Amino acid sequence: MIWEYLVEHSSVLTMMGIYLCICLGIGWYFKSKASSGVKAYYIAKREIPGWVVSLAFFSTFASTNTYIGQAGQAFEYGLSWAWVGLFWAIFCVISWQVLGPRMRNQTAQLGSVTIPDYFHFRYQSTLSRSIRVLSAFVILFATMWYMVGIAKGLGHVLTSVIDLPYAWGALGIIIITCAYTVWGGMYSVLWTDAVQGIMMFGVAIIMVMLPFIYVGGVDELMTRISTTTHATSSGEPMGNGLVSFGKLVSFFYILGIGLAVGMKQIAEPRCLIRFYSIDNAKSMKFAMTWTPIFLGISLICVMGLGALVHGMATEAEAAYLINNTDEVVGFMLAKFDNPWISGICVAGLFAAGMSSLASVMLIVGTAFTRDIWHALKPIKDGKIVPRTKWAIIVYCVGVYIFTLYPPAGIVEMTAFSGAVFAASFFPAIFGGLYLRWGTDVGALISMLTGMIASVVWRFGLRFRIEGLQDIHEVIPAFVLSLIVYLAVSWATRNRRPDEEHLATLFDDKKLVSVT
Repeated sequence: MIWEYLVEHSSVLTMMGIYLCICLGIGWYFKSKASSGVKAYYIAKREIPGWVVSLAFFSTFASTNTYIGQAGQAFEYGLSWAWVGLFWAIFCVISWQVLGPRMRNQTAQLGSVTIPDYFHFRYQSTLSRSIRVLSAFVILFATMWYMVGIAKGLGHVLTSVIDLPYAWGALGIIIITCAYTVWGGMYSVLWTDAVQGIMMFGVAIIMVMLPFIYVGGVDELMTRISTTTHATSSGEPMGNGLVSFGKLVSFFYILGIGLAVGMKQIAEPRCLIRFYSIDNAKSMKFAMTWTPIFLGISLICVMGLGALVHGMATEAEAAYLINNTDEVVGFMLAKFDNPWISGICVAGLFAAGMSSLASVMLIVGTAFTRDIWHALKPIKDGKIVPRTKWAIIVYCVGVYIFTLYPPAGIVEMTAFSGAVFAASFFPAIFGGLYLRWGTDVGALISMLTGMIASVVWRFGLRFRIEGLQDIHEVIPAFVLSLIVYLAVSWATRNRRPDEEHLATLFDDKKLVSVT
């Protein structure tokens, strides 16, 4: 029985095995170097080349959410869903052009190694530690939703392609990712992310070609999806809805998901921490140019993929998939039925999920250990890294338990996570980087406002009041949080740090000479 299973899925298992061995090998290789101290384990001593950071940023952002969740969502909403990717690409440019150089400079000046301790060092006041601890709690809360979404997607792919039970697939991917993250810290996270980014770029191009190849060409596929008799989730015929903008999904919902997920690039710690590790100005300029290119091309290939899969599906298959869009990509690979193509694509999908899982595992470990435990009760330097490793392991156990009983689909879980981060963190980050008069009180109150507004809008208002369903929580929560930050900071501008501190942080000449 086992032998027959191994033979049947030999190509997929071989490709996955090679990929997983590479990830574990990288983690083991950097094990000693990463354990040499907090800066080594947390930010790789700020010595990572620009091309590695660029690929790592792309791969950690474009996760299972993109390659499985968002790609599958287009099965329900049509090619209109590809417009979500446009918002993401725009925010990628904003992140690298507006935040990247200044954040790299300020964090180096402050000696910051996490996002919460950036808030602490930047705002310098009696409230700084409170802001740091609060932001760490936001990370622990929002990241759980995100990690469950990723593990859920990977579990479904393994079930569809190699008939592995969902619970076992999710468990395996969490254990392997946890292992190489715990071993190598930020070194293994960034270098495995770079490998994963190369794989993901190639797989995005391969996957978008499969529906066209399956049906026999571009004209045939476009004819099929533009005249399909498949039904929507409400039972109505789609007609030409798959190729008509806004017919199957409202623009406000596209805007909401586009903002909620896209804004993670300007507010989520797993993305922003990439700026900490880059080695110099030349590397920064390389990454500023190429990261949006890597991401943009991949999004063009992936974001409308689900709509194209209608051309491969029968009426019965489409009726099932329209209510289970997280399984669309796995269905496509199983339907195409080429074991080597499936092996390559599954390895790429694993790369998409694991790159983000590893990043957020490290973030939650550092948030709990250094920004809550150490901030409240100082820990000896030699014990911070070991305790960070244990924090990662314990958190992963919690993630697995929630993955067995996920509260929502991949897109909604990751979008909610992004909304919390964007509304809670962006005003305090942007104000810290660009506004001399930004204050501790403004940061603290805006952070609380953003988190509370996101939760209240989603669980108290959005699905209970008619007409609000398509207005994602990120829109009201972000706007309210930003207004609160600006108003409160201006009203309490006498609490801003002293001029010597601000002069060091806002010396623009240092932006072109980071070392």
